[in-house]
Parts: sequence; structure tokens; C-alpha cells
Amino acid sequence: MELKLLNAEGQEASTLQASDTLFGRDYNEALVHQVVTAYLANARSGNRAQKTRAEVSHSTKKPFRQKGTGNARAGMRASPLWRGGGRIFPNRPDENFSQKLNRKMYRAGVASILSQLVREDRLAVVEDFRVDAPKTRLLVQKLKSLKLDSALVITDSVDENLFLSSRNLYDVLVLDVNETDPVSLVRFPKVLVTREALARMEEAWQ
Repeated sequence: MELKLLNAEGQEASTLQASDTLFGRDYNEALVHQVVTAYLANARSGNRAQKTRAEVSHSTKKPFRQKGTGNARAGMRASPLWRGGGRIFPNRPDENFSQKLNRKMYRAGVASILSQLVREDRLAVVEDFRVDAPKTRLLVQKLKSLKLDSALVITDSVDENLFLSSRNLYDVLVLDVNETDPVSLVRFPKVLVTREALARMEEAWQ
């Protein structure tokens, strides 16, 4: 599999060989959906809390007499049938949203995403990606020279200058190879990978 190697002006300077296992896999939409859904689910925290009828702060006095009013009989205002009452099956803070995903399936899903990015011409390789100072302006200029407004940049190591320059840009995300996730890969319209990061990806995900 051949990948584009871009120069500093964002033009294709040459090509380089990459792993067919990682960048030449057929697209498996069902697997990609499962991988992305599991990743998002595992990132959730159970912080929702609702109350049962025993926990709602209401009087336990009977709202009205049992017969003769024409209303359905009611015992207390904390009933789940009443507005402001408790919940029958409330959400709890210790709720577990995690989904199990085998390592082999995860790697296959990421490879499927990367292969589709190559087919859609959304993934390219650059020799190196650094900025001289922690200035957002410098990073914006570097991306404009590559003819990009929004991109995911995957590097072999994120130095302090690059991290500080990118954290104020909503449409730009810089990640180390080890931090790369399927949600970020499908979110951005363009993915830039440094040459050294590409070698580490092939070593880790094949």
C-alpha cells in the first residue's frame, strides 16, 4: 500500500510503502460502528442519580379520601404516577456503561478506519510536524501552508510547544500514537501522520 508523503506546501512530494494489513483492509461498517460505540460507552461515567418513591421529599399523608371524589385512589404524593414523584427504576451513580471489546476486534476496527481514510484521500504522511515556539499563530500558519483548516495530527511524540500551540484550536487535535482513538480518526476530515508515527502504528496495530 502506497501513502502520500506531503512536503511543507501540502503537495505530494513522493510516496512510501505502508502495511496492507493496516491500510489496505476492506471497510467493515458494522465492526467500525461497534468499535466507536464501545469506545464512547467506556468513556461514560455513571453520574446520573434519580430518587425512588421512598427517597422523594413528600408528605406521606393521603392526598384525599379513598372514595367519593371521582379521582383514582391515591396513597401518597411520592407515587411514581404523580408529577414530582419518585422513579420506578431510577438511574444510579454506580451504573456501568462499559462494553467488552476484544483486542483483535479493536485492532481490526482501527485498521478498517485507516484503510477507508486512505481510500477517501483523507490520510497523508509528513516527514515531521513541529513548531518553533508555543504560539497558536505558528501552528495555524503551518496548517495553512499545508492547505488545511481542520486536521488530526498524529506524531511519535508531542512536545510542549506543539501541545500548547494546539490546545486553543477546536478543529485541530494533536495526539501521540499511543493516544490515538477511533473516535478522533472518524471525526476529522484530514489526518496527518508523521513518518516515525507511521512506523510505530504499524508495529503496534498490525
